[in-house]
Amino acid sequence: MDRLTTTPPNVSLGPLTLIADGHARSFVIELRAGRFHGFIVRQGEAVHGYVDRCPHMGLPLAQELDDYVAPGGEYLMCSWHGAFFRIEDGYCVGGPCGGASLQPWPITVRDGMLVTA
Repeated sequence: MDRLTTTPPNVSLGPLTLIADGHARSFVIELRAGRFHGFIVRQGEAVHGYVDRCPHMGLPLAQELDDYVAPGGEYLMCSWHGAFFRIEDGYCVGGPCGGASLQPWPITVRDGMLVTA
């Protein structure tokens, strides 16, 4: 099965409360064309979604389920090679992929529900 990097719009993923403030959650969506792996980070009422693939080696960021946020909560972290990414835009600020960015996954909150945009 192919690994996808996009999802269609208007896919409801569940309530915002699935993700604790300051934390992230992995989502795997099976579509006819293949399987999508992404994650969403919550900061208050704001959410940031990314394709779960490090630009350095193409591996998922987390070795442990939902473990995307670095200690201290300021950055996202690739647990394989130690790259750090800004939460708000996925830009790599340190590690082997300096200057690269995570691929955004457009997500919105609509009536308290996480929805693909």
